[in-house]
Amino acid sequence: MILYEVADRVATITLNRPDARNALSDQMIEELLDAFDRAGADDGVHVIVLTGAGDRAFCAGADLGGLSTDQIDDIRASAPYRLFTAFPRLGKPIIARLAGHAVAGGLGLAAACDLVIAADDVTLGTPEVNVGLWPMMIMAIINRNVAPKHAFKLYYTGQRITAAEGREIGLVTEVVPRADLDARVAELAATIASKSPIGLRMGREAFFAIEGRPLEDQIAHLLGELVVLAGTEDAKEGVTAFLERREPDFKGR
Repeated sequence: MILYEVADRVATITLNRPDARNALSDQMIEELLDAFDRAGADDGVHVIVLTGAGDRAFCAGADLGGLSTDQIDDIRASAPYRLFTAFPRLGKPIIARLAGHAVAGGLGLAAACDLVIAADDVTLGTPEVNVGLWPMMIMAIINRNVAPKHAFKLYYTGQRITAAEGREIGLVTEVVPRADLDARVAELAATIASKSPIGLRMGREAFFAIEGRPLEDQIAHLLGELVVLAGTEDAKEGVTAFLERREPDFKGR
C-alpha cells in the first residue's frame, strides 16, 4: 500500500491505493509509519516527499470501514493517533506533493507536512459535516495552519476550496500548473537537501519544541540550541565556506 523510493537524497513515499482514492486504512498507516522510520534512520535521506498514486486524489481520508469503538479503549495506541503525532518527530523536512484532491483526513495529512506544493486544479476540503461527522482528528492539525474564521468555514460548510484559496488561508505553500508540479517539487526538495542535515534536524525539532511555551522559555530554549548548533562541524564548515566564497561540504555532523 506504500511505495518507497530514494534518489538524490530525497525519499519519495507514495500512498498507493488509487482505486480507493488512497484512503487511509490501518494497514496503510502502519506501512506509512514504517516508511517514515526508514527515511528517518537513513543518513542518505535529507528530505521526504509524500504523495498519492494517480492524479485523482492525494488522499481521501480515513477508510471509515476501519473505524470502531474498540479504538476508544486505547486511543494513543491507535494507528490514526500514532500517524498524526509522528510528524514533529520525523527528524527531516517533509513536502506534500498534491497531484490530486486532499479531503477529510487526507487534508490533515497534507497539512501535517512542513510544505505543501499543489497542482492548480486540486481541491481541498473537510466534508465530514455533510455526513453527520466532524473533522475531529485533523482539526488539531488544521487549526495550527489556519485562522479560526477560515477553519470554521471549512468545518461548517463541508465545501471544497481551490488550491489557490488554500494558499491564501495557509494550507498550501505553493500552487503551480499541473505540468510543472514534479519539476517544482524536485527543485524545492533538492534545494533543501543541499543544506546541513544536522542544521535542518535541530532547527525543525526546535520549531516544534517551543510551540505553546511562554516567550521567555522559547528564547531560552532556542538560545541553548543555537549554542549547540554553532559548535557542530557543519556550522563551522558553513562559515568557512562563506568566508572562502565556495559551496559548503556538509557532513551532517
